[in-house]
Formats: sequence, structure tokens, C-alpha cells
Amino acid sequence: MTAGFSGEVATYYARHRRGYPPEVLDALVGAFGLGDGDRAVDLGCGTGQLSLPLAARVGAVVGVDPEPDMLALARRSALDAGVTNAGWLLGSDGDLPTLGRLLGEETVGALTVAVAIHFIDRDTLFRSARPLLRPGGGVAVITNGAPLWAQDAEWSRALRRCLERLLGQPVTATCQTDEAGRRRTRDAFVAAGYRCVESSVRYDAPLTVDDMVGGVFSAMSPDRLPSPQGRTEFAAEVRAALGGQETVTERVRVWLQLGLPA
Repeated sequence: MTAGFSGEVATYYARHRRGYPPEVLDALVGAFGLGDGDRAVDLGCGTGQLSLPLAARVGAVVGVDPEPDMLALARRSALDAGVTNAGWLLGSDGDLPTLGRLLGEETVGALTVAVAIHFIDRDTLFRSARPLLRPGGGVAVITNGAPLWAQDAEWSRALRRCLERLLGQPVTATCQTDEAGRRRTRDAFVAAGYRCVESSVRYDAPLTVDDMVGGVFSAMSPDRLPSPQGRTEFAAEVRAALGGQETVTERVRVWLQLGLPA
């Protein structure tokens, strides 16, 4: 896992990335038998989109991320929401063995990786996670829909055309949210001695142009962000490409791949 979501990018991430519907949390609780006595680790937690709702289902959550600006915003969101059982740790997947030593004899009910698996060496992660898990606990890899520019919808194709003009190159990244990415996760779970169970949650939600544009900027490195004027011009171009629409419907499919030690 690498840092890179700093400064304004982290702010775009906090403001414009989707959270998770209750059905996703229900699936985690049901699969791992989570409750008030459990701890959970949210690896690559970003600004807390999963960590914070998960905190309402367990005794404590530790959000781990390599980017200080992301953690600062997550901490602020927790304070604003009155969440007192979430802590924030600067680190990455390579720090799991150290976290295990800090836990000592304690264990975790779930280790979650939401939208960050494409930054992580799955094989090493799944092996490192096993000693941390309590009996019945497991690892959850969650992808929160396809990237905004990679969806099967006319608004997404229009956005991609605008983004390609902005960047001057084709935009094909799927962030491993596709079947090929899920297959890599399945294979890595099996190789590390887990049983992999898959499910998904579908829902439709409104997507404003501001969230569309902000979501794109939240996926850029800080050095690739356009100037403030360039961002305004890009938003205007997207609006024009959508025929003046301010809101479209995003059909979101959240995939859950749950690894249970065999």
C-alpha cells in the first residue's frame, strides 16, 4: 500500500466518496459473528467510509492508512459523529505483524479492506492476517462499485471522454473492481488457506455532477490535480457533455469477498 491521497485529494475523498449501505454491514456481522466484544481492523481506511459505520457494530475499530491527511479527516469525522470507539493508526499492510505484537493475546473479529486491495500484495496480506483472527473471524475485501469512468452507462462514457481530454491519454483503470480483480482475490484467499465466500449488494443512488467531478479528483495524485480554474472548466465540460443534467442515477454493486480460515 502506498500513500498519495494527500492535501486536497484527501478532502475530495472525504466529501465525494460513497459510504456503504446497511446491508453491507449486515453481511459482515453475519459472516463473522461480530458483536460488542469484537475488535476490527480497517486496512486502507481512507477517511473512514467503512470504519465509522463498522464501529457501531463492534466494540472497537482501528483504521489503518499510510496517508496522514486521510487519517486526520477520518478522526474529524469520528469526532463530528460522536464515535468514540474508533482509533486511527498510520501504517500499511506491511505493519500487520507489528500490530499483531501490539495485540498480544488479543484477536480481531474482522480485518476489512475496502476499495484499497489494488494497492496491496494479497498473498502476503492474507497470510499475515491469519494469526490476528479469532476463531470464526475473517478477512473482508470490499469493492464499492466500479470507478465512475468505467461504468456501463452513457453518463459514465461521457465522463470518461471528458477525463481523457483532461489527461491527454486513454483512461482504462478498473482499480481491480472487475471480475479479473475478484479472481485474483479468490485465488489468493485459497492459496493462503481460506474459504472464500462471495456476495454483493445492489442499489441505485443519485449522483450529482459535483460528486462525479469530486470523485474523479479524489482518485488523482496531488500533482495531477488541475488548477482551480482547470477544475471549474472540467466541471463545466462534464455538465455540457451530460446535456445540462445536474444529477444522474448510479447503479452501484458492492462486492464482498469474505475469507474464512479453513
